[in-house]
Amino acid sequence: MASPARVDDDPDPRITEEYIRHVAGGPGTLTLIGVVHDHPASIYRTQQLITACKPTVLALELPPISIPLFEAYAATERTPPVFGGEMSAAIQAASSAAVVGIDRPTGGFFTRLAKELFQERPTAKTVRNVLSNTLATTKHAVRCRAAASLATRTAVRLEVDSPVVYDIDWTDPPAAQAADERNQVRRSRSFMHAFRTSNRSRATQLEDAAREAAMATRLVSLREQGDVVAVVGIDHLDALTERLDAETQTP
Repeated sequence: MASPARVDDDPDPRITEEYIRHVAGGPGTLTLIGVVHDHPASIYRTQQLITACKPTVLALELPPISIPLFEAYAATERTPPVFGGEMSAAIQAASSAAVVGIDRPTGGFFTRLAKELFQERPTAKTVRNVLSNTLATTKHAVRCRAAASLATRTAVRLEVDSPVVYDIDWTDPPAAQAADERNQVRRSRSFMHAFRTSNRSRATQLEDAAREAAMATRLVSLREQGDVVAVVGIDHLDALTERLDAETQTP
């Protein structure tokens, strides 16, 4: 059964049980860290927990083919790295851990997505939205790989995505960072509920279900190698934990 990580001995408000999970069972420990992309509080939480856990495997909510780019971002003396947000910060903190991308596009994701579409039989417009989203994320993953190749050959570091800018930064007190992070989570969820069309919302639900199912299966297999820490978006944290519970308890 999954349970929040115990962080009672750390008074820093950026490290909160709200965004951390341990999944019991399996040959290795599995810790999930929920993050808000590029947020200082999330980056701090990621760095501190990975340093403390010393995992054998670091699993990131990134496409496998984009991992070399974030490894290039992490290869700097600056902490946290300039580029790559919490993902490159996680790689830097993980030291000798094996780094694995667990998000789409992967064969497991496409298999799960086809199954979701077959079972749910959504409208044609919803299917088009799903395919459009999938094509866009695949193209982005390919751009990440191309940028990594350029970095390897020329030592040029390209920021594929513009970093998200928040009202707070590293100079603000930890409590202010933590409060802003919670506000960002609330705003994001409110925006999705208020402005997405029904077809767009349904497309996102189907795609997320396929993503989370594929990521859960991959994480279960990675535990065979040892202790695993996974860094995922906060909105995936509970759904992914539930799937991991189910897969871990299945004979």
